Amino acid sequence: MSDRKVPKATLHRYPVYLKALRKLKAEGVDKIMSRELADYVSIEATTIRRDFSFLGSLGKQGYGYNVDDLIAIFSDELGVSFDEKIILIGAGNLGRALLNYNNWHHIVGEIVCAFDIHPENVKDSPVPVYSLEELDCRIPEGCRIAILCISRDVQQTVDLLVGYGIRGFVNFTTEHFQVPQGINVRHVDVVSSIQELVFETNALDKEKGVM
Repeated sequence: MSDRKVPKATLHRYPVYLKALRKLKAEGVDKIMSRELADYVSIEATTIRRDFSFLGSLGKQGYGYNVDDLIAIFSDELGVSFDEKIILIGAGNLGRALLNYNNWHHIVGEIVCAFDIHPENVKDSPVPVYSLEELDCRIPEGCRIAILCISRDVQQTVDLLVGYGIRGFVNFTTEHFQVPQGINVRHVDVVSSIQELVFETNALDKEKGVM
């Protein structure tokens, strides 16, 4: 990687590029020009070339970029694995929606199974759904990431998962919980995102004299 500090906005685009490149590889694409990738990800070609420049000289003039090489470079830079085994905790309405979506396998792996207090109530799941009481024998070997979609006993469940080796949580719950040092949590709060969007839209309208 270049010694230049990579801007935060650029870092946020790297996963977008990696996901697109893995899709392209699955479609049989071996090489791609920046303008072609620009159309694919809806990001300007000049921005793509600038973002790539932070990782060194990745392409050749008139040839473009080798898709396999880019995938290897971005995977190494982001520290992600195509085979990351993700588990989902709580297969209610939201959990089932995520299971049916499960469309991020082109970048970080996929949900391989789910756990619920009433697995017998979950019908037509694309992955196995086990009882939470079976965590000790059903959690996949090497699993590090869990998606939380539960509404009760959150802290107790988090403590249990940490004990089984979970090091990162995607949290869709509304409950506050604590984790030990070295455990990562990403909170997904749709309501807060909508509030921020409304605030920013109102501010923009005021600047334009709409309101």
